[in-house]
This record gives sequence, C-alpha cells and structure tokens, in this order.
Amino acid sequence: MPQIFSSRSTLVIKLVILSIVFLFAGAILFWRATMSPMPAIGKPVEQPVPFSHEHHVQDDGIDCRYCHTSVEKSSFAGMPSTEICMTCHSQIFTEAPVLAPVRASFQERKPLRWKRIHDLPDFVYFNHSIHIHKGIGCVSCHGPVNKMPLTWRAKPLTMEWCLGCHREPERFVRPRKYVFDMDWKPREDQRVLGKRLVEKYNIQSKTDCSTCHR
Repeated sequence: MPQIFSSRSTLVIKLVILSIVFLFAGAILFWRATMSPMPAIGKPVEQPVPFSHEHHVQDDGIDCRYCHTSVEKSSFAGMPSTEICMTCHSQIFTEAPVLAPVRASFQERKPLRWKRIHDLPDFVYFNHSIHIHKGIGCVSCHGPVNKMPLTWRAKPLTMEWCLGCHREPERFVRPRKYVFDMDWKPREDQRVLGKRLVEKYNIQSKTDCSTCHR
C-alpha cells in the first residue's frame, strides 16, 4: 500500500497532536492553580474589616436581610455596601480605628473588597431565593453565623452534601417565617413537620445534574 503521508508530514502531525495534548494539560493545570479553593471549615477568613456577626446579629439583633438585601429575590445574597455600614457607623463608633477602612471606603467611594467564604465553582448554579422560598434556613448552609465573632465556613458545600438535602428535604425544611431565625428549633419531630412542609411548599426532590449544572 503506498504511503499516504511523507515522513516529514507524519512528524509534523505527531508534533501538532502532541502540542495540543500539552496545551490542554497545561490549561487544566493553570485552571487548578488559579482556582480559589474555599477556605477550610472552621477557619476564620481575614477580611479588610474584622466584621463580627456575633456582635451585629446576636448582640444587636440586626436581621440578615438588612445587610444581605437581595437574598430573598436573587440568586446572590448580596454583600452590604459601605453606605449600609455607615447608616449606623456615621453615628456610633465614628472614630474607632478598626473601622478606618469603612470610613475610607465611604469617603473615596471605593467598595470594600470582602473575601468570599462560601464561593462555589463557576460551573455550579445556586439560587438563594428559591431555597429561602422553600423554607431552608440560613443556618442549614452557613452554620450558626450569629455566634461567629469572625466568619468561617461551617459546612462542606460539596455535591454529595447538597444532594443529601435534595434527597431528603424533610430533614431540613422549616416554616418560612423562621428561615432567618438562627436559633429556631422544631417543637415536634423534624421529619414529621418536614413532610408536611414539603407538601405545602411543593418541594421536589431534584437530583438530576441539570438542577445545578446549567
């Protein structure tokens, strides 16, 4: 059978294929190296200002929605703007050194660069509003934030962990009016209550890939 490609052409084709393989492998390694991993569970994350949920929520009684303004109507909970911080801190602790970055941000009109703690990969779709509408409390995913002097990740947020709730939502669902109550406890068996709420809120046990990977 006559040779289709010359030795030189064969060498060029092999080099091109090899280059593509190396480029693909290099792209994967670069992506893994530059991808920001989520902080370790239980380890506080250093922020531009040492914000204490324990002080603001537990002691002062500030509702989650005051700072996370879009949590009920958007996929993203929203980070508080400096203007929100200054509604209080233009009146109290106005000279506190620890709040100097907040005052500077307000005066210079430059937002504070908070570090994400619960940062899911870009290929995962998560919607805060639908979970809240279905009666999943903040504490289910974020842990007892109201008792954290500095914020840390409390749950693994892995696919298997998420699927655990999607497979048995009755273990976690609560009445909607208690979604933002960090200390709420059911007065009856959680599964009994949960099964009623699953039916009432029309919660479907969605475990197909397209639910989160769109």
